[in-house]
Amino acid sequence: MSLINLIITLVVVGVLLWLINSFIPMQSTIKKILNVVVIIVVIIWLLSAFGVIGPISGIRIG
Repeated sequence: MSLINLIITLVVVGVLLWLINSFIPMQSTIKKILNVVVIIVVIIWLLSAFGVIGPISGIRIG
């Protein structure tokens, strides 16, 4: 994955999260949970993209 694709993806995710937080009425606890889940998913995706962890497809849940 190229650096430009990585930056564009991070910007798109950030803008979408900002739009959701700004314009969609939700309880603050639900917004906090949504923010934490998105941040955790982005961190795992970044670690996988840089090769720190193996491919995400190799992770099994259940």
